[in-house]
Amino acid sequence: MGKIRTVLGDIEPAALGVTYMHEHVITHPPASVTDRDLAMESIAAATRELSHFHLAGGRALVEMTPRDYGRDPLALRAIAAATGVHIICTTGWLKDKFCRPWVADRTVDELAEEMLREITVGIDDTGVRAGVIKAASSLDTITPAEEKVFRAAARAHHATGALITTHTEKGTMALEQIDLLRSEGVRPQRILIGHLDHKPELDYWRAVAKTGANLGIDQIGKEKYLADSRRIELILAMAAEGYAAQLCLAGDLARASYWPAYGDWGGPGLTYILWRFLPWLHERGLDSQQIEVMMTATPARLLQLNAT
Repeated sequence: MGKIRTVLGDIEPAALGVTYMHEHVITHPPASVTDRDLAMESIAAATRELSHFHLAGGRALVEMTPRDYGRDPLALRAIAAATGVHIICTTGWLKDKFCRPWVADRTVDELAEEMLREITVGIDDTGVRAGVIKAASSLDTITPAEEKVFRAAARAHHATGALITTHTEKGTMALEQIDLLRSEGVRPQRILIGHLDHKPELDYWRAVAKTGANLGIDQIGKEKYLADSRRIELILAMAAEGYAAQLCLAGDLARASYWPAYGDWGGPGLTYILWRFLPWLHERGLDSQQIEVMMTATPARLLQLNAT
C-alpha cells in the first residue's frame, strides 16, 4: 500500500479517518477577485474551525487551493499541527480565468515537472509536499490552457500515483475531462470529478460512474445551489445501483461567511456534514457501512501515492 502525503508528512492509509475530499482552509485570491468574502486568510479562524471539525469526528480534509488562487502551504502546516487534522494540499492550477497567466507560455512537460517537484520535493522552499493534483475546466469548454494543465496532471500522476481531482464549472465537461485524461493513459479510477451536484441529473452521474471515475458531491450545505434533500435523493439512488464506493462528500466551503469561526455564525461550517447531513442520510436509508465507505475507505484508497 502507498502512503498518503499530508502537509506534516506521510501517513498510513489506515490513519486517515473521516475525510472531506474538497475544501478550502486558507486562500489569498488574486487581485481580480474583488469579493472579499472569498479571501479566507485567518490562521486563527481556520484553527478554530478545524478544531470544531475534529471534535465532530473529522480527521482529514483535502485542501484544494492551488498556486493561482493563493495557496499557503506554511499556514496549512501550522493549522494541521495545531488541530490534529490531516491536511492534504494540492498542486496544479484552476480554470482558465486564473491559470492562463501561469501556464500559457510554458510547455506541458514544464508544468508536469513543477507538479512532480511539489509532490516529491516540496512547494517552493517550504518543505511542504502536495498530495493530490488539481486540474479544471470552464463552463461547457476545456480551453487550450486548461488542456495543457490536464495533460501535465496526467504525466505527474503517472510518476507519483497521485489522485487527479478536478474542478468542473457547474458540473459541465465531466465526461470530456475523463476522456482527455484517458487519452494520456490515466485510469478513470484515479480521477475524482468535482462539483457534480451543480448538475443534479441522475443519468449524468450514472454516465460518469460507469467510466469508473469517482464523483465529487462537494457542495453540501449550499442550499442556494441545490437543496440537500435532492442531494440525498441522488446519493441514495447511486448507492442503490452499487456506486457508493465512487462517491466522495465535501462542502467546498470557500467563503469566510460559510464558517462560524469567522464570527457571524451564519454558515454551515465544517461540522455540518458530520452532525446534520450524514445523520439525515442515514435516516433516509443509507446504512452505516456505506457511509463509512464514502467518508473513510474511499478517501484512504484514492489518496494513496505509489508505494515506494
